[in-house]
Amino acid sequence: MEKLICPSMMCADYSCLKKEVEILDQAGTDIFHIDIMDGSFVPNFGMGLQDLQLIRNSTDKLVDVHLMIQNPGQYVELFADMGVDIIYFHPEADLHAMRTLDKIKVKGKKVGIAINPGTALATISELLPLVDYLLIMTVNPGFAGQKYIETVDSKIEQLVKLQKNYQYKIVVDGAISRERISTLSQKGVYGFVLGTSTLFGKAQSYQEIISDIKGENK
Repeated sequence: MEKLICPSMMCADYSCLKKEVEILDQAGTDIFHIDIMDGSFVPNFGMGLQDLQLIRNSTDKLVDVHLMIQNPGQYVELFADMGVDIIYFHPEADLHAMRTLDKIKVKGKKVGIAINPGTALATISELLPLVDYLLIMTVNPGFAGQKYIETVDSKIEQLVKLQKNYQYKIVVDGAISRERISTLSQKGVYGFVLGTSTLFGKAQSYQEIISDIKGENK
């Protein structure tokens, strides 16, 4: 099965961010994944607008933003106008999730919702027909380097089964190891956000790692 590779740019080397983007681009990156945090919805602060702008200006590949922020609907136009291609938000952070979905579509961007480990599927069922991507969090959002939450697997399996009724693509984010990629890909997961568990800070080059991953289970 084809695999969509999405480097988590929060884990990149910020002393040479532009060079990191160029190398990852050439290595076969499909989507550059940008984490935006407000210190409120999650207890951490993520990447800045200047980081997003640099990345957007340094590649022609797709760029997404994962909005871990309160009231994300207020900022759809801001991020859309910065040139992102996919906007993920957490429905539980938004009193008017349907309105936010519509705002994203009006701006001509792909709609994504992010699903936390503790989010019940019943609370997002009404949104599933309207989204292009589901970002399933396999750790609690906000910090890199956490342990994979095994109980999320059943949620992934349920959403894979529901795919036949809708048009969304499933992406997973959080402690995604090479072994997880292989297992989850076989189950029907399409995209993988990669951080320190697999891609960054390794002896292998980005080119070698991404080529190896994409070459598995073709």
